[in-house]
Amino acid sequence: MNLIDIGHAVRARRTELGLSQAQLAHLSRLSRQTLVGLENGTLNDLGINRVGQVMAVLGLDTSVPNTQARCKKRGLWMAAKTASVSYAQELNPEVLEQVLTSGDVSPSFAPHLAQLLDEAPVSIVVMAVEEAASRAHLPLRQVWRNVAKLAQSVSVHRRAMWA
Repeated sequence: MNLIDIGHAVRARRTELGLSQAQLAHLSRLSRQTLVGLENGTLNDLGINRVGQVMAVLGLDTSVPNTQARCKKRGLWMAAKTASVSYAQELNPEVLEQVLTSGDVSPSFAPHLAQLLDEAPVSIVVMAVEEAASRAHLPLRQVWRNVAKLAQSVSVHRRAMWA
């Protein structure tokens, strides 16, 4: 659930309870301006404690953070597609899994790996590492060591990030 969805839920529940924005702001110890921004979806950030305060006052559940939704995503596929965006030859998820779990990359896919480790969002790399380790039944730590080794071997600019 993102902040916009939370804002919509807060507005609906506040209205359902017959509370004004000023009343809810007072009860949840937020400013009225903050509550207006939350409900209108114009608020960029609101700390987890403050979100929890307003949700608790309204009796709205906050789901326990977990990785179930993330497990449904195809991290290796997303990473392989991201790595292949600029190249005619496509890196497939199975080859990427082998690269991540072995720590060795063929020269034909070294540019793809450099692209992935230098340009891809970190969350995509993390998902790929997690999925590769799981599929290969390897400890995550081992795959992360391979990523550091690979970052060094293909001379990526962000190699310190992966060390």
